[in-house]
Amino acid sequence: MKQDQNYEKHVRYDPVQHFVWLPVSLLTIILTVVFTVQSVRAGEMTVSVFILIGLVIMSFLAGFLARRNPLKTQDRIIRLEEQMRYYMITGKRIDSRLTVQQLIALRFASDEEFADLANRAAEMNMSPNDIKKEIKKWRPDLHRV
Repeated sequence: MKQDQNYEKHVRYDPVQHFVWLPVSLLTIILTVVFTVQSVRAGEMTVSVFILIGLVIMSFLAGFLARRNPLKTQDRIIRLEEQMRYYMITGKRIDSRLTVQQLIALRFASDEEFADLANRAAEMNMSPNDIKKEIKKWRPDLHRV
């Protein structure tokens, strides 16, 4: 089923990432810090405590990198797609002043308003949030990571 997107409802949440992994990771880090402080105060700092700290840090970093790396790849692909789309619409290269974040925001603009909005975004150095607010006809992006 195709969903409409607009400025108010374009943010995408990954339930496992945002509502399970992140809260559990933060709780685990907090409890590990509390446990470590208690161990130091009690004079019971052992190798097991260092191993626990290392495992918690590695687990958090693994989850963080598992999310960040695909997002960086997706951002590069979006940048290329939007540069190609601009070229296909106008026959010209897109303004090099546009940042990756601005191009990512522009992906929601319909073809009819894309070129003009891209030019205004470059000229006025619009923030990604401002670009999204200017979009009249949203082009949904339902395949984001």
